[in-house]
Amino acid sequence: MLLTLKTLLHTLLLPPAGPLLLAAAGAWLMARAAGAPARRAGWTLLVSGLATLWVLATPAVANWLSEAATRYPALDLQHRPEAQAIVILGGAEARPVAPEYGGAPATGGGLLERVSYGAFLAQRMGLPVLVSGEDDEASAMRTSLAIEFHVPTRWVENHSRDTFQNAQFSARILKASGVQRIVLVTDATHEWRAAHEFMSAGVEVVPAPEGAWQWHGSGVRRYVPNMTALTHATEALYEMIGDLVRRTLAALDLRRQAR
Repeated sequence: MLLTLKTLLHTLLLPPAGPLLLAAAGAWLMARAAGAPARRAGWTLLVSGLATLWVLATPAVANWLSEAATRYPALDLQHRPEAQAIVILGGAEARPVAPEYGGAPATGGGLLERVSYGAFLAQRMGLPVLVSGEDDEASAMRTSLAIEFHVPTRWVENHSRDTFQNAQFSARILKASGVQRIVLVTDATHEWRAAHEFMSAGVEVVPAPEGAWQWHGSGVRRYVPNMTALTHATEALYEMIGDLVRRTLAALDLRRQAR
């Protein structure tokens, strides 16, 4: 129930739905309002919703939000960190059945980037790998690691549905195998929240963020909206709000990792 509510709020409040709903409410108020104050309020809502959507879709604002949400730098491979395992988190695109792979599950999009970087680190460091996510994600990650990168998966955690459960369930598996310190692979904007969930679960973390985004255009193009910028702005907002919720729930003892 909590996860369903979270998904609903994520869909309705964050872009593009949130600003569009605000604009739609303004248009409805303008059409139905009888008095001038209500019509002015409708105009305000309409303009605010559309302006918010425009601003969040500009590369300049998306850059700023992504940088604010990315709090860990890239892993320094010149100095090999002390760790006992690599953990790759799901939470992105997975296909349960991929015809081009003979019907095997496959990764795509951001999940493929995580798997690719996790495989690169596993080959370079010689560490065992744990994959964590929903069943389809975990299966796709395990298959992709084996087929595309020739990296075996030591542990599979396939019951988690959010970052809190990623940490909770993975920590049990890792501790049972004597693993106390991990290299944690996930999106750059997600790394901060994920690392703190794992640390709260009693696992030491070496952050290994991947996919840090930055717009490389210049001039007026920085202020022209596009879908890529809107996507990254939305992801950054989601992570910043998610971290605030994580800290609030922990402070109120409403959701805390068991160590």
